[in-house]
Amino acid sequence: MKKIFNVNGDCKPELHYMVDLGERLQQIKEMVDAGRYFTINKARQYGKTTTLRALERFLANAYTVVSLDFQLVSYADFEKEEAFVMAFAREVLDACEGCNDMADGIAEELEAFAVGKIAGATLSKLFRCFQKWCRQSEKKIVLMIDEVDSASNNQIFLDFLAQLRGGYINRDRKPTFQSVILAGVYDVKNIKRKIRSEDDHKMNSPWNTHVGNEENGSLLTFDDCPWDQKEATPFDIAAEFSVDMSFSARDIEGMLEEYEQDNGTGMDIPETAKRIYEYTSGYPFLVSCLCKLMDERIAESAGFSDERKTWTKEGFLEAVKILLTEPNTLFDSLFNKLEDYPELDRVLRSLLFEGKEIPYVLEDRPIEMAMMFGFVRRSGNSVVVANRIFETLLYNFFLISGGAQQERIYDEALKDKNQFLKKGRLDMQLVLEKFVSHFDELYGDRGQAFYEEDGRRYFLLYLRPIINGSGHYYVEAQTRNRERTDIVVDYGGEQFVIELKVWRGDAYNTRGEQQLLDYLSHYHLQKGYMLIFNFNKKKTSGVREVTIDGKVLIEATV
Repeated sequence: MKKIFNVNGDCKPELHYMVDLGERLQQIKEMVDAGRYFTINKARQYGKTTTLRALERFLANAYTVVSLDFQLVSYADFEKEEAFVMAFAREVLDACEGCNDMADGIAEELEAFAVGKIAGATLSKLFRCFQKWCRQSEKKIVLMIDEVDSASNNQIFLDFLAQLRGGYINRDRKPTFQSVILAGVYDVKNIKRKIRSEDDHKMNSPWNTHVGNEENGSLLTFDDCPWDQKEATPFDIAAEFSVDMSFSARDIEGMLEEYEQDNGTGMDIPETAKRIYEYTSGYPFLVSCLCKLMDERIAESAGFSDERKTWTKEGFLEAVKILLTEPNTLFDSLFNKLEDYPELDRVLRSLLFEGKEIPYVLEDRPIEMAMMFGFVRRSGNSVVVANRIFETLLYNFFLISGGAQQERIYDEALKDKNQFLKKGRLDMQLVLEKFVSHFDELYGDRGQAFYEEDGRRYFLLYLRPIINGSGHYYVEAQTRNRERTDIVVDYGGEQFVIELKVWRGDAYNTRGEQQLLDYLSHYHLQKGYMLIFNFNKKKTSGVREVTIDGKVLIEATV
C-alpha cells in the first residue's frame, strides 16, 4: 500500500509519511521513568494524539500502558458519579483487552464496576481497585488520557482529578500509577472556565496551579472564569512539560527523505524542508497539509504535469495558495475562536496592523488565550504570530471583516485590478503609483496618527483584491514595527519585496534602502519597492526609480 501524507486523525507509521518522533518519545519516557504527572497542552491538530499513540507503543515493553480517550465518554456519563465510574471502568477494560498485564481478580472487579454490580460505586472505591492493581502488577502502570478537556464541565471530573492528585501525594504510602499524562488544548485548571457553579470548591483545581511556558501551552484562566489564582490552593503536582512538539527543518527533511526514496522526484530536500518550515514554523498539521497538496493536488494543476516540478518553489507556492483559499478543520476552529473571544480579535489586529511589539506578560489573559489556541507564540520576550500561514490567513480575514470592504481604497483596487497584469505578470510599480494617487486623494488631509496606525492596513486592503486568487503575501515578523514593515508578495511564480516605512529623515531613509538591498540579496532579486509615509508638509508625493549597487529600487511616497 502506498504511503500518504495524513491530515485526518492520528498518523500511523505503516500508512503515513511521518517525522521521526524517537527523540521526543525518549524525552517523555524519561519523565515517565521519573514518575511525573503532567499535561500535554497544545493547539488543535498539533500532533497530540499521534504522540500519545506512538508513546503507547514506545512504553509497551517497560510498562503497562492504559490509553484512554475522553471523547468516547458521553456527556451523560459525567452527570453522576456512579455513571462515570461505570464508564471509566469500561474504558479501562477496553484499553486492556487482549493484554496479559492485568493481575488476578482485577479484571473481574473492573467488570463489576463497568456493569453496575458494585453497590454505591464511587470514585474512591474504583481507585482502591486501581491501588490493588498497581500493587499486584508485574509492570508499573501508566495512565494516559487524550482529549481530557472534552469532558470537563462538572464536579465529577474535578473529583476524578482530586483522586489522581491524592494518589500522587500518597504514592510513598500506597501504590498508584507510575505516571499520569493528560492531553488536550486546555490546561486542566483552565477547563474549569466551563463550570458555572457557585460552589467555591469547584474553582480550585485539584490537579495544579502550575503556569507553564510557550512549549506546554499551560495557561491562566480567562476573564469570564471566577477562579482566581491568588486564592487557589497551591497543589502544583504537575511537572512542566517542555518537549517541543513542533517540527524542525531537520525533522521535515527526514520525512521528505523517506518520501523521495519511494517516489524519486529529484527534489532538493534540504531546500524544500527549509521552505516548508519558513512558512509553517513546524506546525504539524500545516506541514503535512502542504506536503499532501504537493503530492496529490499540485501535479494535477496546469504547469505542473511533470512530477519533478511539483516539489519546486513554484509548486510549493501553488500549494500555499490552495491551502489559504480552501476551508479546513483547523482554520474553521481558529475563526470560531475569534468569534467567541473578542479579546483575541483586538490583540491580533493590534499585532498585525499597528506594528506594536507586544511583550509576553504572564497574566495578560488575551495573550495567553492566543497562545493556547495557537494564534501566536513567544519569540524572546515578545509575542509574534505563530507562522506565515496563520499571518496571511488572519490578514485576509481581517481585511474582509468589519466593513473593511466598504472602504473607498478597496473599491478603487477592484476598479484598477485588471490593468496591473501584463502578459500574466504583475506590474508592482504601477500598483504603487495607483495606490499613491488614491491614498493622497482619499486620506491626504488626515493626521500623522492616522498614517502610522492605518497606513499599512490600507495598502494591504488595496493589494488584496489585486492578487486575490492568483497569489498571496506575508509580512516578515522580524521587521514589523511602528517604523518599518517588509511585505513579500508571491504572484505568478515571482516574488516582490515591498518595504513600508515612516519617513524619519534622509539618514534613516538611506538605512532603509540598505535594509531593502540586503533583503533583495536574500531573495535573489534585482528589483525592490519602498512605500514611504511622509508627514512633512513640504514632501513631494509620487514614485521614483533609483539604482544602488546594481539593484533597482522603486520608491513611492505618500
